[in-house]
Amino acid sequence: MKKENLISLVNNTIKKYKLIENQDKIVVGVSGGPDSMCLLDCLKNVSKMSQRNPEPMGTSPKKPGTSGDDGTIEIVVAHVNHMLRKEANEDEQYVKNYCQKNGIEFYSKSIDIKKLAHTNKIGEEEAGRIARYEFFEEVLEKTKATKIAVAHNKNDKIETMLMHTLRGSGIEGLKGIEAKNGKIIRPLIACERIEIENYCEENRLNPRIDKTNFENIYTRNKIRNVVIPYLQKEFNPNIIKTWDRLSDIVTQENEYMEKQTKIAYEKILIKEREKQEIIIDLKTFNLLETVIKARLIRYIIKRLLGSANSIEKIHIEDLIKLCSNNIGNKYLTPNKNIKILIKNHQVYFIVLS
Repeated sequence: MKKENLISLVNNTIKKYKLIENQDKIVVGVSGGPDSMCLLDCLKNVSKMSQRNPEPMGTSPKKPGTSGDDGTIEIVVAHVNHMLRKEANEDEQYVKNYCQKNGIEFYSKSIDIKKLAHTNKIGEEEAGRIARYEFFEEVLEKTKATKIAVAHNKNDKIETMLMHTLRGSGIEGLKGIEAKNGKIIRPLIACERIEIENYCEENRLNPRIDKTNFENIYTRNKIRNVVIPYLQKEFNPNIIKTWDRLSDIVTQENEYMEKQTKIAYEKILIKEREKQEIIIDLKTFNLLETVIKARLIRYIIKRLLGSANSIEKIHIEDLIKLCSNNIGNKYLTPNKNIKILIKNHQVYFIVLS
């Protein structure tokens, strides 16, 4: 894909999802691979465009105190050396050289991911992800930046959807990767990997290639290298675009259901003590549709704990059944952090200290 075309696609994504506002300062996570180098090169050009045009994004009024008072945006680069490959130091130097050549602030950190994974008893992939985002946050605080840009693309989004499907995900898992999640933005989310690779080649970026991406030792690699090519060959050559449309549909429907869940929550709420306890009306809860009941349970637990990831389908089904039986002084403890008690025609969600 020609430089102008891909940058135009990225700009359209930025505007559609309001990823960047005037005077934003952005930490760009850069490994040195094709995706992150394409992202960095695109945002470098977006930054230059903002210097020529003081209101580049057109998504918000000017605000003081970020990157200056002229409406421009700035970028800084954060690179994590995972110390897993012998080429890791060369990857770091490659990114550093690009930044020096283009006058971009560069921050790097070496982390022994293998040791971190062993210590925390998690996989190397997960350990690497956690370490990267923690460092990105560090750089954001240090540089007084406002956003963190990562290089997830449309293929990554579809791979994530397939992973969630194989694990038995609900509708939320079929959203895939979102363009924006809090401070995290993904300007390449509408770009296919082949477009990114072509951009790198045509613009002579010469990105670093991580050969472990071609080894089918991780679930994502197997989906990327085996499952998707098989689906493209045997069923639908446009499977990426097809699943991307599915993601858009699911996202819209999920947004609607989230609104309905919040409306239902206001109707059943009796009392809320932030991060401590939520009490709801049992009778009103029992009158709701099962799909809203399930969403409400997750919504309430997320309000209290910040996440409902540890709450499984069986826990939700057990609680709905317990509520429908309307027997007092019965409780469930779906995990060590929360207790759900039925008492006096009310349901108590209590955070355990």
